[in-house]
Amino acid sequence: MAPMGIRLSPLGVVVFCLLGLGVIYHLYSGVISNRLAAFKQGKTVDLRELLALSVEAAAQGGREVKRIREDNTLEEKSKGKTKEGASEKLTLGDLYSHRKMFHLMTNTFPFLQVNSEEHDDTGDAETSVWNHVIPSDIRQEVTASREVPAESVTVWIDPLDATQEYTENLRQYVTTMVCVAVNGEPVIGVIHKPFTGYTAWAMVGAGANVGTRDSYNEKSPQVIVSRSHAGKVKEFVGTALGNDTVVIPAGGAGYKVLALLDPSDEKYDKADIYIHVTFIKKWDICAGNAILKALGGHMTTLRGEEIDYRGSPANTGGLLASINMDHKALVEKLSSTDKEKGR
Repeated sequence: MAPMGIRLSPLGVVVFCLLGLGVIYHLYSGVISNRLAAFKQGKTVDLRELLALSVEAAAQGGREVKRIREDNTLEEKSKGKTKEGASEKLTLGDLYSHRKMFHLMTNTFPFLQVNSEEHDDTGDAETSVWNHVIPSDIRQEVTASREVPAESVTVWIDPLDATQEYTENLRQYVTTMVCVAVNGEPVIGVIHKPFTGYTAWAMVGAGANVGTRDSYNEKSPQVIVSRSHAGKVKEFVGTALGNDTVVIPAGGAGYKVLALLDPSDEKYDKADIYIHVTFIKKWDICAGNAILKALGGHMTTLRGEEIDYRGSPANTGGLLASINMDHKALVEKLSSTDKEKGR
């Protein structure tokens, strides 16, 4: 009697194929991940070079922002609503600046993680690469190179901060920004003003081209806040710091940080504290955080927590920024008010 062959039903054939694919995936996914790990292993990046590249990227983006505004070709759209219900604007200034900044960073250092507020799906990628020339002011301030593992670096870029004000032609609030974080800590910050050409930059532990003011008012501080919800913040600040506290409404997170400092390009509001009580994205605040940190200042959540610039772009804990002030005392006043209001 001839031996009987093994027959599989159609369902059995499907199950067998799926098992085979599972084995292949398991084997090759390990190979792929190992190759990626091998690719990253040993890759380092010089932070002084990253600072110079960040300054150039912010300037290139700023030129696009200025050109689109002066040509009056904004082609304004809405990306939707913010969590506060305001319209989140998008213009060609945002997109063209993103294209310049993002591709200059990624073409020069393709192995770095670069996060931008905008996305460009046109396929018209920029091919420019940085020339690795370090400007003289950076060479003078940052005299030594510092190499860090590439996988520890996260870059945050904001191609156009204060888009709402940009559409209203309130040019003084508009900035482009780049920040470099290492293991989640802000290390390099660049804030560029497209309409004056001024750039503030700093690198923690190395140097800066912007400084602090001579004095700050700790007893009756002036607090700078977002224009979009100044009334809500005024109530919160009044409860925490006193009803006679002066609240300054302004646009753009970059501008608000510069208002705490002593920039040289034009007249700024002079604030002692920067407070934001709602949701904010990390590309809005990382550059300012790095600059303040380099100058001995602080930027934390309202409860005094350090902000980790890895992973999700969302910062949900609000914001408190100060320099040459008792930041811990401010945190205690604000966090107790925060708890009273049930936030």
